[in-house]
Formats: sequence, structure tokens, C-alpha cells
Amino acid sequence: MFFKKEDIENNNFLTKVCALLIHAAKIDENYTDKEEEIIKKTLDELGVKNENISKTIEKAKIIEESSNQILDFTREVKSLPEQDKIKIVEALWSIIYSNKDADIYESNLMRRLAGLLYIDNKTMGDIKERVKKYSE
Repeated sequence: MFFKKEDIENNNFLTKVCALLIHAAKIDENYTDKEEEIIKKTLDELGVKNENISKTIEKAKIIEESSNQILDFTREVKSLPEQDKIKIVEALWSIIYSNKDADIYESNLMRRLAGLLYIDNKTMGDIKERVKKYSE
């Protein structure tokens, strides 16, 4: 668990983080069980109680489907400490590389997120390579 207790209690915050993860999983139009397992594991690491994970995912799916921009999902994340943002970016890359490949839409999403979350290109590239190597 890497968030503060007040962030965990702010279910809206976690739902938006989950919506961002779902968005990354769905951007290639192939939302898999493996991607959902990564999302569940990430929510568990974020401190979501096991009995609330499915509920959080269902709420996040509704938010993700009704939103037309990722700004809604990144607003709270960009104010987090650097190490917390990096953990979320690692989860995003894990979702993307769960099928062993990143398509142009997924790569474009991550470039946009790097800017929105104020993560420099070197850090983003290092995270990508670490996750890519781990997923092989």
C-alpha cells in the first residue's frame, strides 16, 4: 500500500485511478481478463479492500465509458508524490504489455500521460523498458 489513508478513504480518487487503468486496457479495443487481473492487483496494492475491488471496477467502468478525455482521470494523480505516480505508470505499462506488445494508440496514450502527469521522458522510458523486460 503506497497511498495515504485519506487517499484510500477518498473512493472517488481511487475510482478515477481505476478508470485510467481501464482506459489503458480498453484503448486497443481488447480488454482481457489478464488486464483486469492487473487492475485488481493494482487496486489491492493501492489499499482497496478486497470486498470493494469489484465495486470500484464497476464504478470506474461507468466513469471511463462516459468520459471523453483522460484529464478527468489524471487530475488527482498528477498531484501525488513522484514515487506514487511511478507506481501507477508501472501498472499502466503492465496492462499495455500484458499482451506482449504496445500498439500506436497505447504508446500515444502513455506519451500524453507523461505530459499530463509531469513525468520526464527518461523516467517514462526507464519504466517502460523495466516493465517490458519483466513481461517477456
